Amino acid sequence: MSSKIAVITGGASGLGLVTARHLIKAGQSVVLVGRDATRTQAASDSLRGLAPAGSDAAPPRTYTADLEQWSQVRALAAELAADNHPVHVLINNAGAAFPRYEQTPDGVERTYALNHHAPFLLTHALLAEGALTPQARIINMSSFVEKRGKLDTADPDVAGTSWSNRFYNQINVYATSKLVSLLATRELARRLPEGMSVYNANPGMVKGTAMNSNAGGLMRLTAPLFRPFAITPDEGVQTPVLLATASPAPRPSGGFFSESRPDTPSRLALDDALAHAVYTKTAALLGVEPLTSLGRAGPCPYRGA
Repeated sequence: MSSKIAVITGGASGLGLVTARHLIKAGQSVVLVGRDATRTQAASDSLRGLAPAGSDAAPPRTYTADLEQWSQVRALAAELAADNHPVHVLINNAGAAFPRYEQTPDGVERTYALNHHAPFLLTHALLAEGALTPQARIINMSSFVEKRGKLDTADPDVAGTSWSNRFYNQINVYATSKLVSLLATRELARRLPEGMSVYNANPGMVKGTAMNSNAGGLMRLTAPLFRPFAITPDEGVQTPVLLATASPAPRPSGGFFSESRPDTPSRLALDDALAHAVYTKTAALLGVEPLTSLGRAGPCPYRGA
């Protein structure tokens, strides 16, 4: 099969499903990852027949995982690798903004678990499993809201548990989780095997997404104020779709992209020393072996053709 395979987390609805639709029309094969098996299968069924005439794209496939739980992220990576389908594009789209402080079974704050830990862990687990192709592209869905992130640069909290001891502002927690992910991605770009790329994609303010209508709490209350300025989901996915399909691979790897071009994130997001600290602390928290600055520590066990 020559069709590239794109794995999309949070693919059962919202931007994930719209992204899948565009990638199928571009001739790629998609794999949807969702928390609910029935909804994810229904989403997959809705995509059938969209591939262009003559395309060798495979029918959409589905996997079920609750990405708030580290064990299920690891199990997803193992399952994807066991199925022996090379992953050309990984779109870490799943995300959320929770209205109050809660911890996952792993003892970390839920927003951080989904927005930061899941992309980091899934990426590293797929690398360790040898499931990413040598030219793989990793796309983490980011947000312009990261500029509101509140991070202690001397001792960055990568677990999110510090919010249990300070005022839990939903928007600031969401923003900080996205800032932490941006920083880790910046450092990851230096460490990936040569040929692979990683990006941060900012979709903007999109109608009908959790950011402006379904998040609950303050974000739900303020959503009507921003609705007149919101763009459509089809417009919002243009950046990740470009990053997944453009030839050659866009540059810079590790960059922040908005409106299908490189953009400038917050000052904190550009701090290389902070990026190194966030990456290494996150790897330690998740029990992940950090990649060396030259790629994997040891041979990359990619098993694809």
